[in-house]
Amino acid sequence: MTHPWELSAVDVLRAFRDRSMSPVELMASVIARSESVERTVNAFAETRFDDALARARRAEERYARGERVRPLEGLPVALKEETPLEGWGNTFGSLAFRGQVATRTAAVAERIVRAGGIVHATTTTPEFSCTLYTHSRLWGVTRNPRNPTLAVGGSSGGAAASLAAGTSLLASGSDIGGSIRAPASACGVVGFKPPHGRVPVDPPFNLDRYCHDGPLARTVADAALFENVLAGPHPADVTTLRPKVRVPAVPGGIAGWKIALSIDLGTYDVDDEIAANTRAVGEALRAAGAIVDEVELPWKLEELAAAARAHYAAIFGAEIAAAVEEHRDVLCDYTIAWSEEAAIGASAPGAFLRGLETEAATYAPLGELFRRYRALVCPTWSLPGLPAGDSWLGRTPRLDTGPFDRQYEAGMTMPFNMSSACPVLAVPSGVASNGSPTGVQVVGRTYDDAAAFRVGATIERERPWPGPARTIASIAPE
Repeated sequence: MTHPWELSAVDVLRAFRDRSMSPVELMASVIARSESVERTVNAFAETRFDDALARARRAEERYARGERVRPLEGLPVALKEETPLEGWGNTFGSLAFRGQVATRTAAVAERIVRAGGIVHATTTTPEFSCTLYTHSRLWGVTRNPRNPTLAVGGSSGGAAASLAAGTSLLASGSDIGGSIRAPASACGVVGFKPPHGRVPVDPPFNLDRYCHDGPLARTVADAALFENVLAGPHPADVTTLRPKVRVPAVPGGIAGWKIALSIDLGTYDVDDEIAANTRAVGEALRAAGAIVDEVELPWKLEELAAAARAHYAAIFGAEIAAAVEEHRDVLCDYTIAWSEEAAIGASAPGAFLRGLETEAATYAPLGELFRRYRALVCPTWSLPGLPAGDSWLGRTPRLDTGPFDRQYEAGMTMPFNMSSACPVLAVPSGVASNGSPTGVQVVGRTYDDAAAFRVGATIERERPWPGPARTIASIAPE
């Protein structure tokens, strides 16, 4: 028996339209699923199930009357807790801001609600969304539905975990260094980092070209549906692009396309299982008619990390430093370590300018590669299945280079925040022997969103991945 919570958003909308399922039936199923698994997964920061059911009843009436319905009408959508929605909690995952309530609504949340999406829950993040894993002193540990001993990635970790657990059909995320793509791949779902300016971001971080808001979903088609709701110019964000670009609901094929495949991006020490699953994706693309070449990139991890540190220190780091100065005693260990690393980066003379020079040099070979190839495919993580609740401080799995470097070593996402005009779609690539999903990034040419979705849809068709985890091992909360 297939439960409503297991279905894709696209299939559910079709069922709503032909009256074979109602929004109330779906919402009740999602709520029951949440009540069954949330004790273990811990993906939600706040829930409002009674209100969600009331909104589902209103959506049901619209379908019953045959009214023109909105793109997300009646779908349960989980909102990343850092994204303000007036009247909901907006704590940034920190004890320092426990009880804080949003007094405004961000552009992304506004678009979800106006499109008929029903925000039934907000999702957990690490404190201040500053890491690639998801646990905090405020919310505890968010666990991977595929294997609850494993981490979910971050910072949109609750979003990805909710999708993989079957407690939402769509979920919003944000990405300043991989925070959509990393958890999507860790949990076996889909995540899209749009090109900078495609989806509105609230000021002042809309001016940070590393920073993106975007969709997470279970399927490529669901991600396209959601992206088409989120994208488009917005009066509050000067960086948003005109005209609005829509991802085709039914992407074309890739026969004859030249696609580049990189296992290590020239610098990462990639686990053998991840490498094997990435090459299997390459074979699947060849089976679909693409010409796939394994390529080399001249990047060096230490240079990438230094440039990223300088960038984060100058913008994001300043915000966290203020919180550490005022609330140090209640903050997480990784937040303090992050702030200290950022302070070192900010104090180095000329660091930001040198970082910009490195970023320009980083894109140069990628831009040259895109003269010959329609997309680049590479892993999302270099390592599979890191432990849940581990702050990664003071040690690394391969390099003994200090506490903050481990994030740069494990996540292979940050170079494409530097190349912020490139769309990047993260899709599953397989499963490692420890039960951890693995994933790849499909990196498109600048602003060529449709190509990234065409390649992703082809991977999904040739190497289909499972839906949400039906059985989740129980682990008592800490």
